[in-house]
Amino acid sequence: MSLLTVLTTADPNQLLGIIFGCSIFGLIFAGWLVSWLLKKETGTEKMRAISDAIKEGAEAFLRRQNRTILTLAVVLGVVIFVLYGYVRAHQDFDPTNTAIQLATWTTLSFILGALCSVIAGYVGMWVSIRTNIRTASAARTSLNDALRIALRGGAVSGMLVVALSLLGVAGLFAVIKAVAEPAAVEHIPLMIVGYGFGASFVALFAQLGGGIYTKAADVGADLVGKVEAGIPEDDPRNPAVIADLVGDNVGDCAGRGADLFESTAAENVGAMILGIALYPVFGLGGILFPLLARAFGLIATIVGVFTVRCREDEDPMRALNRGYMVTTGIAMLGFAAAVYLLLRPVGAYGGTLHQGYLLGAGIIGILTAFAFVLITQYYTEYRYRPVREIAEASRTGPATNIISGLAVGFECTGLPVLTVSAALMGSYWCGKQALGDMPGAGLYGTAIATMGMLAPCAYILAMDTFGPITDNAGGIIEMSKQPEAIRQKTDRLDAVGNTTKALTKGYAIGSAALAAFLLFRAYLDEVMKITGREMGVDLTRVPVFVGGLLGATLVFVFSALAIKAVGKAAQVVITEVRRQFKANPGIMKGTSKPDYARCVDIVTVSALKEMVLPGLLAVLTPVVVGFSFKYLSNYGQIGAESVAALLMVGTIAGILMATVMNNGGGAWDNAKKYIESGLFKVDGQVVGKGSEPHKAAVVGDTVGDPFKDTAGPSLHVLIKLLSTITLVLAPLFIL
Repeated sequence: MSLLTVLTTADPNQLLGIIFGCSIFGLIFAGWLVSWLLKKETGTEKMRAISDAIKEGAEAFLRRQNRTILTLAVVLGVVIFVLYGYVRAHQDFDPTNTAIQLATWTTLSFILGALCSVIAGYVGMWVSIRTNIRTASAARTSLNDALRIALRGGAVSGMLVVALSLLGVAGLFAVIKAVAEPAAVEHIPLMIVGYGFGASFVALFAQLGGGIYTKAADVGADLVGKVEAGIPEDDPRNPAVIADLVGDNVGDCAGRGADLFESTAAENVGAMILGIALYPVFGLGGILFPLLARAFGLIATIVGVFTVRCREDEDPMRALNRGYMVTTGIAMLGFAAAVYLLLRPVGAYGGTLHQGYLLGAGIIGILTAFAFVLITQYYTEYRYRPVREIAEASRTGPATNIISGLAVGFECTGLPVLTVSAALMGSYWCGKQALGDMPGAGLYGTAIATMGMLAPCAYILAMDTFGPITDNAGGIIEMSKQPEAIRQKTDRLDAVGNTTKALTKGYAIGSAALAAFLLFRAYLDEVMKITGREMGVDLTRVPVFVGGLLGATLVFVFSALAIKAVGKAAQVVITEVRRQFKANPGIMKGTSKPDYARCVDIVTVSALKEMVLPGLLAVLTPVVVGFSFKYLSNYGQIGAESVAALLMVGTIAGILMATVMNNGGGAWDNAKKYIESGLFKVDGQVVGKGSEPHKAAVVGDTVGDPFKDTAGPSLHVLIKLLSTITLVLAPLFIL
C-alpha cells in the first residue's frame, strides 16, 4: 500500500506507523549527529581540562535537580491517581471507562510526560557540554567548521525534543486504543492530557532551577570580576567563571529543552482535543493531524541543518537564517500535504469544506513564527535602534542605562501583541470560511495556526542551544589563553548566539500565546463534556473576577520570587569571590588557582533550594482556586468558571510580562556587547571594554540577566502549566 493511500484512507494504525517512523528517524538522525560530533578534535590539554570542569559541574547539578523534580512528580502522580480514582468517582463523564481506568491512564501519561521531559533536557545538555570543546577547537582553524559543529550540537536537542514528544503522545494513543477497548477513539485525547501536564511540571522546575543557577553565577562573576576587579569576561582568575559556564548549559540547554518539549507535548494534546469536536467531519484525520504535521517538521529540520555553512568573512547569522528559511519552506510543503490528505470529509458529512482556508490558517501560524523572529531581532540586535539607544544612555551612567532598558522592554510588547492578535483573528476567520457554521470550526483554525507556528520548532531549538555552546566555546578559548584572533571568531559566534537565544524566547512566547488560547478552549470543551452544558466566563460575577485577579497576581508574585532567588544566590557567590580574592592574592597575580568547585557547589545548593517555592506556588494556585471556589455558589459551575478566569487573565499578564523581561533583558545584554565590540563611539572616539559606559552597561546587563534567563523563560512555562493543570484537574472543579 502506498504512502498516499495510507494518508487518504486515514487508517489509524497506519497513520500512527508513519508518525512513529518519522519520530524514530529523527532519533536516529540525532544519534548520527552525536557520533559525528564526538569524532571532532577536542583541542589542547588545557582546553580539555576546562571543558571537563564544565561537564562535571553541569552533570552533577542536573543529577541532583532531576532527583528532586522526579520525586515531586511521583508524589503528584499519586495525588492525581487518588483524586481521579476516588474523589471524582461519582461523576464519571466517560461511560466507556471506569474511574480507576481513567485514573490509571491519566497518571501514567503524567509520569511518562515528566520522564520524557527530563530525558530530553538531560541528553540535550549532555551533548552540548561535549560540543563546546569541539566548537572551540574548530574555531582555531575555521569559522565555518565551528558554526556547523555548534549548530549540529544544538540540533541534537531539537530533534530529541520533538521526536520524544511525538513518540510519547502517539505511543499513548496507540496503547490506549489497543488496550482500553471498547473506548471510542475520540475519547482518547482526554485520557492523555496528563502527558502535557507532566511535561509542563518538569519544565517549570527545570527552567527555574537552571535559570536561577545560570544567572546567580553570571551576576556574581560579572559584578566582582568585570566591575570591581576589572578583569575580562571568562578570565580564569575569576573563581565564579566555571559556575557561570556550567549555568549556560543547565539553564539554556536543559531548561529550554524541557520548556519546548512541554510546548510541543501540550499543544499536540490540546489540538487533538479540539479535533474531537470535528470528528464527524474529519474522522480520525482531524485528531491525528497535529502529530503528522509535526512529524513532517522533523524532516524539514534535518534538511535545514545540512544547508548551514558560511564563508570565513560572512556574518554567521546569515547562514543560520538561510537554514531557517529552508526549514520553514519545506515544513510549509509538508504542512500543506497533511492538510489536503488528512483534513478531508469522511462518512456522510455533506457540509461546506474548503481545505485552502485550512492551509491558510497554517500559513498564518508559520508567518507568525517568522514575524516573531524578526521582531525579536529588531529589539535585541545591536544593528537596530533599541539596543543602540541603551548603549547611548550608558554614557551617563548605570541609572540612565536601566531607565532606557526598561523603556525598551515595555515598548517591545506592542508588535508581538498585534502579531498574535492578527494571527488569532485571521486563523479563526479561515476556520469559519473552511467549515461554514460547523461548531468549533473557527477554533480549529486557531489550532491549525498553532501547529503551523510550531512546524520549525526543532530548528528553532537547535539555534537556541547554539547560543550556550558558542558561549562556552568562547569561555574555553579565553581561559586557555588562545590567540586573540581565535577569540575574535568565538566572539562573533557568541554574539550570534545571544541573538538566537533571544529569538527562541520570543518564539516561545508567541507559541505560548497561540497555544494558551488553544488549551483554554480545550479546557472549556472538557468542562462542557463533563457537565453537558457550555460554560462562559462572566467577569461580572465576583468569584470569577477574583479568580482573574489572582491569575494576574500570580504572574507578578512568581516573577518576584524567581528574581529574588537569583539575587539571594548571587549575593552568596559575590561574597565567596571577594573572600577568595582577599584570602589569596596569588589569584589576581595568576600564580594561584581559584577554588572553582566552591562556587559551583554554592550555586547548586542555592538554585535547588530557591526553585521550590515559586514552582509550588504556580502548581497550587489554580488547584486551590478550583477546589475552594466551587462551593461559593450553587448557580453554574463557579469553581470551573473561576479557574477559567484565572487561566485567561493570568495568560494575558504572563505573555506581556514575559515579553518585557525577555526582550528587555536581551537588549541590555547586547548593548553591553555593542560597547565591547569596538563599534561604539563617543565624540568620534571608540569607547570599549573598561570604559565608564561599559561599566554602566555591565550593570544594566546584570539587571537584565534574571529577567531574560530566569523569570522571563519561566513565565511562558507557567502560562502553559496553568493550561495543562486545569485540563487535567477540570473534573475536580465541578460541583
